[in-house]
Amino acid sequence: MRYDLTDLRLFLAVADAGNLSRGAHQCHLAVSSASHRIARLESAFGATLLNRQARGVTLTEAGQVFREGARNTLARLEQLHADLAPFASGVRGQVSLWANTNATNVFLPDDLADYLRAHPQVRVTLKEAASPDIVHAVAQGEAQIGVVAGDVSTGELHVQRYRDDHLVLVVPPGDALASRARVKFAEVVDAPFVALHAGTGIHSFLMNKAAELGRHLDVRIQVHGFEAVLGMVSAGVGFGLVPRSSVERSRRPHQVVTLALADDWARRDLRLLVRDPAALSSHARALFDRLALGAGLAR
Repeated sequence: MRYDLTDLRLFLAVADAGNLSRGAHQCHLAVSSASHRIARLESAFGATLLNRQARGVTLTEAGQVFREGARNTLARLEQLHADLAPFASGVRGQVSLWANTNATNVFLPDDLADYLRAHPQVRVTLKEAASPDIVHAVAQGEAQIGVVAGDVSTGELHVQRYRDDHLVLVVPPGDALASRARVKFAEVVDAPFVALHAGTGIHSFLMNKAAELGRHLDVRIQVHGFEAVLGMVSAGVGFGLVPRSSVERSRRPHQVVTLALADDWARRDLRLLVRDPAALSSHARALFDRLALGAGLAR
């Protein structure tokens, strides 16, 4: 391939500026050199990437595809540099961990802090995802350790208990339901709710549970994190469905009333997943063992 990273950066600069001269200037190149590089790109791909006009340039369809590919390539390269940079400063290992919303927001902050204090030369890459995606990532080796909730199928992966938890309904003080101890989801599914943003595991889970009842959950507002859900419910914006642990571990006092959910699926116990504990790196095994201690702290 007769092009390099400078060519990619130049093409993006020209495409974003809509002008060859300005793009060349941003890349500290002479206009003639920039023009030659882009002509060489077009020759390499056998396609015209830019429409040259008197007052600038526009992208052809091929150019639009190339711009997206170049942007993704450079972003992946920057991520590679970011992943490798810690090793230059003494890092001795890296562990990939995928976890569901509940674990990421409630339990993992303290557990990871303990682990990293004991292993300061290790870096942990944490990704929040839905439980089925976490199972797939661990099975494919994309994640070394996973934390999932509920009864998601885990196939042949090694599974170990992490924490016990339940989804609960939180309502504002003074609500008609505030005197109740338990409630079924079907009784409140038509009420306005405060929910986490779409794409989080718990958001997808609750939407599916509403769909099983033939309903669409009325989400009045979406927020980031359970703490924000509790704050909105306390202010009377709507109801919330959150893990009990998020209420118990809330960093700020909120005026909410907690009701148990009578539905079987409300039990959302968390489990650790790995392909084979014996095959983990020493750093990953140390993290797995530290997280497994959480089972002894479960309520």
